[in-house]
Amino acid sequence: MTGFLLRRLGAMLILLLVVSFITFTLFQFGPADPAAASCGQECTPERVEQARIALGLDQPFFVQYAAFLSGLIGPRMLGAPGAEQVCAWPCLGKSFQTNENVTDMIANALPYTVSLTVGAVVLWTAVGVGLGLFAALRKGKLADRLIVGASSFGVSLPIPVTGLVLLLVFVGILGWLPFTTNEIRSPFGPAGFLAWISNYLLAWVALAVLFSAQYVRITRNNMIETFSEDFMRTARAKGLGRGTIVFKHGVRAGITPIVTMLGLDLGAMLGGAVLTEQIFSVPGLGFTAVRAATSGDLPVTMAITMLAAFFIILFNVIVDVSYAFIDPRVRVN
Repeated sequence: MTGFLLRRLGAMLILLLVVSFITFTLFQFGPADPAAASCGQECTPERVEQARIALGLDQPFFVQYAAFLSGLIGPRMLGAPGAEQVCAWPCLGKSFQTNENVTDMIANALPYTVSLTVGAVVLWTAVGVGLGLFAALRKGKLADRLIVGASSFGVSLPIPVTGLVLLLVFVGILGWLPFTTNEIRSPFGPAGFLAWISNYLLAWVALAVLFSAQYVRITRNNMIETFSEDFMRTARAKGLGRGTIVFKHGVRAGITPIVTMLGLDLGAMLGGAVLTEQIFSVPGLGFTAVRAATSGDLPVTMAITMLAAFFIILFNVIVDVSYAFIDPRVRVN
């Protein structure tokens, strides 16, 4: 197990390095000029050149890239010659648009994304896996057909449509829930747990409608296949209880594809739910990433891209390790 973790850690570092290099290269040779965008509306060629020097864009490509990487392992100096400032570790640079420390911007946006992710993941996993298992146990019956039909409809609904309908009905028409406010970032704030739930509930539901529909279909198909395995027939022949057969043997053996999906979805969500954050005006990582990308703000885009890649790779490792504990037939080499 130790060797496996060390290999995956090494692979994680290599992948993060590749992601950072590709992202850095794309922005360096892209059409946008960060120096021109950062100097304001009244730009002159002289001011653009001054901005380029202050941002370090006058340096060769690999010098700029090496300077970025140096901030990941220790403090670095930022700013124009003679006016440098120390950027404490971890230094992800400063925003080309606001001159704000990118680490602080990430720290401010991340709680919103975590709040959005945690509630949505719990909701869609409980609904999707629960209904999928129920449909598998009622295969061919009316309940099964209704659940499959509803999931087929749900998986075809895009997030913008679901989100806007939910806002129109529950906020605009019925007035049952408030519009999302930026003042509530986590359940541990002064507003309290219930206010946190009401603030993010519609966004959770919008995500859960799409994702739970996918989980219903995958869970149902996989559990039906698992229930037909030889070891399940052996468990029935031994006279074991229905609950033991279904949950201890069936669910434990058939849940591994769901764990894989959950790990990938959770990692991707923590990197920012772009559409959902835009629709519900949640200033999380996805919202910040879109704003940074459209304005050519390289440090912010680099930081969010690498953070998203880190979460996806991390949860892939967690999924691989968890297989050995969930399904005894699986062993990590």
